[in-house]
Amino acid sequence: MSNNSQPLKPGEKILFTVAGVFVVFAVIAFIIMQFVIAKSDKPIFEQKTHANFSDEGQRGSALFRVTGCTTCHRALRNGTNMGQTADLDGIGSRRTMAWMYAFLQEPEKNYGAETIDHRAGERAAAHVALMPKEDLHAIAVFLSELISDQGSSSAPMPPKGESPFIDSMVKTWAPQSWKDKYPDIRDKKPQAVGEQKP
Repeated sequence: MSNNSQPLKPGEKILFTVAGVFVVFAVIAFIIMQFVIAKSDKPIFEQKTHANFSDEGQRGSALFRVTGCTTCHRALRNGTNMGQTADLDGIGSRRTMAWMYAFLQEPEKNYGAETIDHRAGERAAAHVALMPKEDLHAIAVFLSELISDQGSSSAPMPPKGESPFIDSMVKTWAPQSWKDKYPDIRDKKPQAVGEQKP
């Protein structure tokens, strides 16, 4: 049996050496980053959501975890990131408590479309609609108290104040008649879905 392996050429040796150095550097940098994160008192990323829970909201938070909502959803760093609407942090800025309570009771009727796991039958979250109404109300209160700060990725409104990118796009592409007719939405109060218009 003959051995057909050929020795590496000088250019290939250099290429593999450089690639190896990059891999070693990346592993060392990752270890240092994890060490700094573990020892730091400051969060790495700015917190853009907040919650001020009422007593019923705290009860809803416990129900959210105990009844298995965290199997498909995430809130307050608990749960998973599966699914389209998995991360519920900030949902209180996009939906009203009344809308969420109605959704939990009759998901598809209030969502306006077929849901993956909340519809009746042998679905993972079909049991939610069968829970006692006071428990559903507590969960809806909990979710409504998960608020996004304006400008966060989960907020319905862009950040307040000037944005060089947005301002340059408006200056370049929006006709003057639009600027006179339409207000800057960054200065408006965000409105959750289901809220009555003033």
